[in-house]
Amino acid sequence: MTLHVQVKVPRHSTDKNSEPHSILRTDCNVDTAIRHPHDVGMIAQLEQTLVERIDKHRIELPVLPQVAGRVMALANDPSADAVRLSALIHQDQALAAHVLRIANSPAYMPRTPIASLQHAVAMLGMSQLSEIAVTVSLKNVAVKIPGYEADIQQLWRHALASGAYAKEIARMRRYNVESAYLCGLLHGVGKPVVLKTVTAIASEMHIPLDPGTVASFLDGYHPHVGSLIAIEWALPPQVAEAITYYRIYEQASAHKQEVMMTCLADRLATFILVPNSFNDSTLREHSVFADLNLYPNDIDALLSLKEKVLNLVDTMAQ
Repeated sequence: MTLHVQVKVPRHSTDKNSEPHSILRTDCNVDTAIRHPHDVGMIAQLEQTLVERIDKHRIELPVLPQVAGRVMALANDPSADAVRLSALIHQDQALAAHVLRIANSPAYMPRTPIASLQHAVAMLGMSQLSEIAVTVSLKNVAVKIPGYEADIQQLWRHALASGAYAKEIARMRRYNVESAYLCGLLHGVGKPVVLKTVTAIASEMHIPLDPGTVASFLDGYHPHVGSLIAIEWALPPQVAEAITYYRIYEQASAHKQEVMMTCLADRLATFILVPNSFNDSTLREHSVFADLNLYPNDIDALLSLKEKVLNLVDTMAQ
């Protein structure tokens, strides 16, 4: 079946709750732009080309770093131990140095300086160290798009904040924290690929792009592209389902709780990272809180974690 989302090109808005210069959008159904018909026609051509490339698998998917894949597998292996994890990370000296730097950062608040990976495992635990190693590995293979460096950084920070919030929500709901973190971290993994593909097509066709149009393409196509990446990377089924359905969690099947937690994590991350994305009352009105059986005091507790999450994002994003 041919994929077609039919992106609506946004008009410039004076609504105080809009964020026209951010590619992290919160409004999925945007009115068609008041533009010259020629401009609308060019965007339609761009979209048609994008759909064809996705349908024919002519988009470049990122390769899962070998270390990240092996660390994820080790984290899910009940027989794994600290020695195996340390040895695996040690195979990449740059990764090992980066992991140690993060482990010693204020975000993780070690009681004493951590001098080795074995010490890091003892102080932080295997789950925490695995999380750091996977995150650092994924950052090292981030998509690079000349002229869009700030946008890629914005997407990465949003992924980190989503992962951090997903952990906190899972802890509150007494679900698997490690799994929730991966769902949050990777739920938007298709966005950089869509961004790279759209900007390449626009360059080939000499079509100017504005941030609102780019955001519409990312909103419309990243879940499908993300699902292709999930297959390519052989991600756990709950992560794949979160990528595909986090915005329409009602349609999730086997892993609905993880998908709902990812939806909320995404929303909280946007709330703290995108100024004026939506106000406090709009955030609290979303049905996902009730569907997760979270009460107003639970929402307050999550919002109180803003500085903790931002500190973690700043540390990981460096």
